[in-house]
Amino acid sequence: MSLTKNIQRIIFISIWIFVGTGFVVLLIAAVNARNHQVCKGYEIEIKEADKALFIDKKDVEKVLTANKTIVFKNKPVKSIDLNIIEARLKKESWVKDAEIFFDNSEKLKVIVEQRIPVARMFSTSGGSFYIDSSGQRMPLSEKMSAKLPVFTGYPIDAKKDRTPAERKLIRDIKDLSLFVLNDPFWMAQISQIDITPVKEFEMIPTIGNHIIEFGDGSNYEAKFKRLFIFYKQVLAKTGMEKYERIKVQYNNEIIGVKKNK
Repeated sequence: MSLTKNIQRIIFISIWIFVGTGFVVLLIAAVNARNHQVCKGYEIEIKEADKALFIDKKDVEKVLTANKTIVFKNKPVKSIDLNIIEARLKKESWVKDAEIFFDNSEKLKVIVEQRIPVARMFSTSGGSFYIDSSGQRMPLSEKMSAKLPVFTGYPIDAKKDRTPAERKLIRDIKDLSLFVLNDPFWMAQISQIDITPVKEFEMIPTIGNHIIEFGDGSNYEAKFKRLFIFYKQVLAKTGMEKYERIKVQYNNEIIGVKKNK
């Protein structure tokens, strides 16, 4: 390799070392400058605020400031542990996720995603609570009562480690509840859904003095389709009081049990 090429290589490496060193210096300076800044306050945002709120900004502020015992404004940015704040918010039963960061104006941004309940539960012990789309159990709220499908006879206490049967029951409840929630006819017609001791479902209609034996949550869409056809083609002609039980748990058929039979 010629002397000229060696010199060019040394110059090229030196330039990149200089650029890299300058970048590191600037980065350290920026971090130090940020750490010496003070917090200009905070802003709270709740995602999907148009939906039924079970938490509001005052609730988030209460957790954020530990019931007004922590002051953020004019506090050095480096002294504020964002991870601790985020973890504290995520412990709240109505908080699904939380994101905490400082924006370019040194204001603390607090973005909270709330849990949205999908079913109202009544346990065999008399307790009542909500579950969300992930199966997370949530307490009732004093702020408002959600209009949701109601399940009674819930047999399982809150556990960290659920058995496969318990996990399946939660999935079945979520599937049925979301289907009913998204169908105006069934939302109006299904008054409550009872969970039997063998973890199957019996539905109590709003109109009609019959019980719908639904079985478990498998093939729930096909079962609701068959049930709707039975309502339309049979009950619309015979009347809603003729049958005592309507069984839709069997594949490709519906069995209607008449009263006094």
